[in-house]
Amino acid sequence: MDIYLIRHTNTANAAGLCYGQSDVAVASTFEQEVDALLGKLPEFDDDCLVFSSPLSRCVQLAETLSDTVKTDARLQELFFGDWEGKLFDDIEPTALQQWTDNFATAAPPNGETFGDLYQRVGEFWLELLKTETEQAVIVTHAGVIRALLARVLNLPLENAFQFRIDAGSAHKLRCFDDYVYIEYVNL
Repeated sequence: MDIYLIRHTNTANAAGLCYGQSDVAVASTFEQEVDALLGKLPEFDDDCLVFSSPLSRCVQLAETLSDTVKTDARLQELFFGDWEGKLFDDIEPTALQQWTDNFATAAPPNGETFGDLYQRVGEFWLELLKTETEQAVIVTHAGVIRALLARVLNLPLENAFQFRIDAGSAHKLRCFDDYVYIEYVNL
């Protein structure tokens, strides 16, 4: 099975906004970004499964790839709790640094840890691997893609943020004989 992980395109929000699970709009450059992304992807089979985070920035992109999109809440970005919708510069610096230093096990106030995200995404991943399909596309967020790559490589969660995951990027995994290969990252 070929699995394509696709991060949503750029958003219209202010730079430095903590928006995790907030439903923000795509940027005015959406159509151009979709055209660039499509140039990086193969033509998908008719029976390709397309999954998406339920947030509109992902669903809008997924619907350009397929008329049949399955949304799954487990594919949402990290929930930043009380920090959602705030500029990172407006978050108390000590609290932000404490979270940054311990994101795998520490949560923003009323939010979730990266470990929590890793667990929920892992449940989705295990279900996906049991499906009988040749192609699957997952339109999601940087945190989810990092968690999946860390899972495939069995990396400590603290190393997951060493992956650069650009807006509108594609990442290809291939599952073959119960083994997962990473064919490319951040294309």
